[in-house]
Amino acid sequence: MAENTMTVTVACGTTKHNITLTAQDGHEALLKDLCEALTEATGVPIPSQKVIFKGNTNCNVMLFWRFGIKQGCKLMMIGKRNSPEEEVELKKLKDIEKSVEQTAKKLEKVDGELTGLKNGFLAKELQAEALNKLDHRVKVAAEQFMKILEEIDGMNLPESFSDCRMKKKGLEKTVQGFLAQCDKIEAGISDHLAKIQTKNLALAE
Repeated sequence: MAENTMTVTVACGTTKHNITLTAQDGHEALLKDLCEALTEATGVPIPSQKVIFKGNTNCNVMLFWRFGIKQGCKLMMIGKRNSPEEEVELKKLKDIEKSVEQTAKKLEKVDGELTGLKNGFLAKELQAEALNKLDHRVKVAAEQFMKILEEIDGMNLPESFSDCRMKKKGLEKTVQGFLAQCDKIEAGISDHLAKIQTKNLALAE
């Protein structure tokens, strides 16, 4: 077994799960990694989990070695799954999350192309047209993010849907961040376009 891999046994009710974890990028595995794996294995969301080892409950940001967990250890988890109704809402949020990721990739591409233009990777006489096209693409991305945000805001979740409410809040914050990025990129496009137009006027004189 590789040194950065660890397998532990977690009892959940009458069922035992063998969970194998691998440290990422040379870092020790965290208890949150175990909790994420348990969510996949049991369907119990992290906020509803309580992992118990030698009388101690879990601290998600704690390193395994500090918690005393090592290869072959036995733990116990208690917690309950989300209701079928909450799972339906969670699926909606996950679908929305995919839309956010797809739109974010388009925005990242625009940002990269703008950086290329600023660095002179396109003939000067072609830059104005290219910038206008980039501006249109940013506006389309911003519009998509706004529609996504409206869709998220329109979800009325009961207080008991704690996992959903947490995910919804995180998505709202993420989308708002991308909208701010859209504004920043638009400002960068306008600024670069203004510089080009100023230079063209100077040359014309």
